[in-house]
Amino acid sequence: MKDTRIALFALLTASCTAFAAHGHWGYSGAEGPDHWGELDRTFSVCGNGKNQSPVDLTEFIDAQLPPIGFHYQPGGEEEENNGHSIQIDYAKGSNISLNGHEYALKQYHFHTPSENHVRGKAFPMEAHLVHVDAHGKIAVIAVMIQEGAENPALTEAWSHMPEQPETKVHLDHLVSAEDLLPKNRDYYRFTGSLTTPPCTEGVAWLVMKEPVTASADQIHKFARVMGHPNNRPIQAANHRVILE
Repeated sequence: MKDTRIALFALLTASCTAFAAHGHWGYSGAEGPDHWGELDRTFSVCGNGKNQSPVDLTEFIDAQLPPIGFHYQPGGEEEENNGHSIQIDYAKGSNISLNGHEYALKQYHFHTPSENHVRGKAFPMEAHLVHVDAHGKIAVIAVMIQEGAENPALTEAWSHMPEQPETKVHLDHLVSAEDLLPKNRDYYRFTGSLTTPPCTEGVAWLVMKEPVTASADQIHKFARVMGHPNNRPIQAANHRVILE
């Protein structure tokens, strides 16, 4: 049982990094999102899943959601260009708590334009902070990024950004995921999936209501290094409840 849990944990963690363990996939053409479910048998839920992400967050239900407990410390130690996103791998010791349940922060990465929409609105960029609990369950904090003032949380990471796919650098100074968060920690919550193959469902999505800013140069640098949009299109809500 222990070996099985370790294997599952490794698979889920790899899946969250926007890097697939099986099959080749991308964001356009024959390997694009419309075909993910056909590319590999392990990706089948990308095509036939009923609780897929991202979504357009609308028609909210007031649920008086409990506050998220953020227990972060500077821990971003490696930065990777995996061909699908720029990802900051995080050292052990940072987590969130929700209803008394803990999820460890594993990494965070970015999409441009945003994957989720809020009341029909897309944003220039979106950050995903990926957490996994002791049983392999995933929780993603999503932060919308709009163009405006330079974002200090990106300055250090962007100065070391690997420009070639499948390359990684060690950061000179540990960066903090908490610096990416807005001051107001109110959020929306829904159940969805990974937004990259294998599109695993059962993911708890916690979308910050308040966006943060990044400068035009910061947004454009990320887009230039990616060389293409890296957002999965909006998926059917299928009568899912969006809590606030």
